[in-house]
Amino acid sequence: MIPTVNGARFAPCHVAVYLATGLRLKVHMYSMDYESSLDRAMDAVPDIQSEGERLSIPDPNAQKDGAFTRLTNLEDIAQTVSRPPDHVHRFIQRDFGTNGKLSDGVGRYNGSFSDSDFAAVIDAYVESYVLCAECGLPDTRLVTEDGTPMLRCDACGAFRPISKRQSSSQASKQEAIKEGNTYTLEIVSTGRKGDGVAERGEYTIFVPGAEEGDVVEAYIDNVSGSLAFARLVTN
Repeated sequence: MIPTVNGARFAPCHVAVYLATGLRLKVHMYSMDYESSLDRAMDAVPDIQSEGERLSIPDPNAQKDGAFTRLTNLEDIAQTVSRPPDHVHRFIQRDFGTNGKLSDGVGRYNGSFSDSDFAAVIDAYVESYVLCAECGLPDTRLVTEDGTPMLRCDACGAFRPISKRQSSSQASKQEAIKEGNTYTLEIVSTGRKGDGVAERGEYTIFVPGAEEGDVVEAYIDNVSGSLAFARLVTN
């Protein structure tokens, strides 16, 4: 009996060749489909190694406003770390231990604070609320699980509870400027009367005879609220 394939008659040897060729074709097509699907899947996977390089936080821009200090680029900083500006603002208030207001992307805080003060608190915010503790990447989300605030990483899948930290205002109470004490101070600006101005925690310290950029030993003569008045200590 002569076998048929798809209604056509073939010799047995021809059928064997047809079946073998068809099997190899099916295996080859399956392999191509698998490799194509794998390539598409790999293309869809984010390049984790490059993610850590994209977090470049703008330097804080602090501006004095009478008895207040404004952080003029708070909204830009919040957008860079992918967090709501109000969340960053409330963290700054809590860390400084002061009152404040957020309006049009600008934070305004009661007290005198320098660029370095804001830089320190922003670094603390990023460490607590942005960076993954496992892979160090910023690809994280704030979530709540069983009433506990958590930080979940979309890059490596790790998650951790958000730890509370001592605010700088609490620390500054332990390091309060006191009359009659001598402190090492960095002069960061010049006052209207030409006095050197230093910042230490919540205090603004005026040091006559010191110039911007100097690091000096200063004796505190008088403290009034968050203002202190000092004189240079000469050897």
